Amino acid sequence: MSSALMLVNPISGTRDKRYLCQIASTALPAAGIDIEIEYTRSKGHGAELARNATAAGKDMVIVAGGDGTVNEVATALLHTGTALGIVPCGSGNGLARTLGIPMDFEGAIDIISRSKPYSIDCGIAEGMPFFCTFGVGFDAAVTEKFSACKRRGKMQYVRNTLLEFLNFTPDHYALEIDGKVYTEDAMLIAVCNTSQYGNNAYIAPRASLSDGLLDVTVIRDGSPLDQAWAGVGLLSGKIDRHRIIDSFKAREVRISRQKEGPAQLDGEPLTLGREIHIKCEPSCLEVLSDGKEPEIKPIITPMQAFFNDMISDLRYLTRPVGRLPMQ
Repeated sequence: MSSALMLVNPISGTRDKRYLCQIASTALPAAGIDIEIEYTRSKGHGAELARNATAAGKDMVIVAGGDGTVNEVATALLHTGTALGIVPCGSGNGLARTLGIPMDFEGAIDIISRSKPYSIDCGIAEGMPFFCTFGVGFDAAVTEKFSACKRRGKMQYVRNTLLEFLNFTPDHYALEIDGKVYTEDAMLIAVCNTSQYGNNAYIAPRASLSDGLLDVTVIRDGSPLDQAWAGVGLLSGKIDRHRIIDSFKAREVRISRQKEGPAQLDGEPLTLGREIHIKCEPSCLEVLSDGKEPEIKPIITPMQAFFNDMISDLRYLTRPVGRLPMQ
């Protein structure tokens, strides 16, 4: 019988974690997994509990939380051989979605109960591991604003994104990709281990968790229309096809900018200096998944019916109106 510690972040998401604990306490022992459950109390507590679990010989550590909590626990498990299981409970859930883990409690626990560990890469930015994305520029500014909001949720994130877009000024960067230097005025530079930020917003559609490379997406300065179309590409999974987008694969990246400023690492804001060094750390983490990265599921597709209806309504409202028949 294998052993697992499940770490539950009680403040992530809105779903009742007691229900999750009931599911895990029933399903995992039935699959031959002895389960112990702990609630995290503060930032850093999850990493501490994960290290203790590894030292105690636990086979797996399951984290129920968002990308920030996942990052904290996964960092503690790097190069240990202790497998990471994920029950997605956050706003974006970028790593869980890329791993093909269902968003519902039952589906996520089912994946954990029947999967074998397989190895994935991570990125290291200035010594700090990330498993989804690292970014400077526009996405970092949005993350910084969003972290200061008392209210969370998708609509608040969309609101912050639109407000930041109206006021954002691109920066000048020198970007070194495996020794070759590019200079650009750019809206953002995203260095990605996963294909998406989360919520099926694909910043690097061709990224892989296990190819030993990071994917770099640069959104260059352009007209508001160009930038808006790049935003559509983010939602359609085709951002790399737009004319103001540069895409690279790299083992090592260096970003130089004019001054220190905000950055985001797995959706968590931080401030870094002018020079930022990023590298790929191949096959450094064992995760519980079926090993099949899912096909791209663009947000724009399920919205097509909505847009079609809206366009139809606009056509109806703006149609030429004839004279009413005489009574």
